[in-house]
Amino acid sequence: MKMDRILPFARKLLETAISDGDVAVDATIGNGHDTLMLASLVGENGHVYGYDIQKEAVNNTYSRLSENNLSERVTLFNESHNQILSTIPIQAHGKVTAAIFNLGYLPGGDKTIVTKPDSTIEAIEQLLTVLAPEGIIVLVVYHGHDEGAIERDYLIEYTSKIDQKIAHVLTYRFTNQINNPPFIIAIEKR
Repeated sequence: MKMDRILPFARKLLETAISDGDVAVDATIGNGHDTLMLASLVGENGHVYGYDIQKEAVNNTYSRLSENNLSERVTLFNESHNQILSTIPIQAHGKVTAAIFNLGYLPGGDKTIVTKPDSTIEAIEQLLTVLAPEGIIVLVVYHGHDEGAIERDYLIEYTSKIDQKIAHVLTYRFTNQINNPPFIIAIEKR
């Protein structure tokens, strides 16, 4: 058996949760890699909602989707991910089967603009209200910078206190690697 690295494991969780026609959320679209994958997974009848506070990320993602003829399956918001409830249409509530966060900063972008624990936790709480039973939230936690370490600590504390009657929480990490490798916190709604 070969253990999955962090990003392939995150993708595997999403692939397991999403079927054709589902609704998915990319809470931190970055350069659009996950958004593109989600758009492929939801199929022609599904939809993806993507969020980023940086216009550069929205533009990069739109370009990637357009190049792959998948932009019609996605709605992008130049907003914080804590705006999910105010932006996802009511008919999508209860139909979101998966969401992903890649926390930290935009790769290749301004490293001073980072995700914050308060807005991330707000977004998780909002997602739990619109997530379908057995839907999954995947948090890829990059904590090799000062703000990332702070966010990591808040998220570990917050997720460890989610009532097990509401969701199962899993942590997937390599414990013997140097340089603060990213890890996953996965939340599956019951």
